[in-house]
Amino acid sequence: MKIETIAIHAGNYIDPSSKAVIQPIVMATTFERDEDGGFSSGYQYSRSANPNRAALEQVVAQLENGVEAAAFSSGNAAGMSVFQSLEPGTHIIAPDDMYHGLRNQLKTLFAGILEFDFIDVNDTDILKSHIKQNTGIIWIETPSNPLLKITDIKKVVNVAREHNIKVVCDNTFATPICQQPLTLGADLVMHSSTKYFGGHSDLMGGVLVTAEKSDWWEKIRNVQTMGGAVPSPMDCYYLTRSIKTLPYRVKGHVHNAQLLARFLQNHPRVEEVMYPGLASHPQYEIAETQMSYPGAMISFTLKGGEQEAKKVVNALKIFIQATSLGGVESLIEHRASVEGPDTKTPLNLLRVSVGLEHIDDLTADLEQAMA
Repeated sequence: MKIETIAIHAGNYIDPSSKAVIQPIVMATTFERDEDGGFSSGYQYSRSANPNRAALEQVVAQLENGVEAAAFSSGNAAGMSVFQSLEPGTHIIAPDDMYHGLRNQLKTLFAGILEFDFIDVNDTDILKSHIKQNTGIIWIETPSNPLLKITDIKKVVNVAREHNIKVVCDNTFATPICQQPLTLGADLVMHSSTKYFGGHSDLMGGVLVTAEKSDWWEKIRNVQTMGGAVPSPMDCYYLTRSIKTLPYRVKGHVHNAQLLARFLQNHPRVEEVMYPGLASHPQYEIAETQMSYPGAMISFTLKGGEQEAKKVVNALKIFIQATSLGGVESLIEHRASVEGPDTKTPLNLLRVSVGLEHIDDLTADLEQAMA
């Protein structure tokens, strides 16, 4: 099936009792045993499995061309389950431009438990020089948050294979509509399903998808079920419902982002536009090779420094100044303020999640704010 068809049908089943064409929401926390004490339904307790979570995991696994998925209560919970599955002392190589929530998770919650280096993973020489005997995973994030760097997935995978190291890719910015890391050799894909999967800024979730069932994947599954950081049946239902429109929403987001990036690139008050769909992007050719679409996240820097950037944000009428991304509404934020005092993000940088409003209204709003 094509990806649009998978999005609609892979997470849905017809209820056998009512014949409802949309799956019911199963709110039960526990399930009746058989006469012999077994669980022929496959469900015992909702922390370990629930029909709505099973449906969500099934559709996401198929969208990413994986064999199985595991859903979590947030993107951070999904990422943390990967770190929790590793043996103490495992070394992680991560990108120097990375979502600050997971970077801070490593630096605070796993300090002294895991080892980690934050480097330019796209530089093969630097990458190879940081590999140790105890290196367990190379974590990549492409496009990256917030500088929109593109990592050559195949190149990193080739290096990892030489040393029997697993590659995990945060695919949140791209979604499986724009990029499918497992088909490029990655071992595991992560999403904050709060973002484009949810698509309406009204629920939280995270998900991991594996290329193969392995002992490592079973450890991650154990973290999910024993730790219990799982999404509610209601959240799973709404995520599965939102995914039905994901391919068409993402295409609309991308269309607007491409036009908005060109508008910003030609604006006299803009210093630099970071968007992999522009030929001026330093990894444009890599993006062209491994992405179906360049995504809908844009970062740009303004002439005049931090104060000018904050003035523009506060003058906008349609763009909402808020953290997060992937909703139908356009969001903008002064990213360095969100990341805290140790941020390496330029102080004049604004990060934009391009929504589905009419592009003329979005460009007019930016025009008046920068006037």
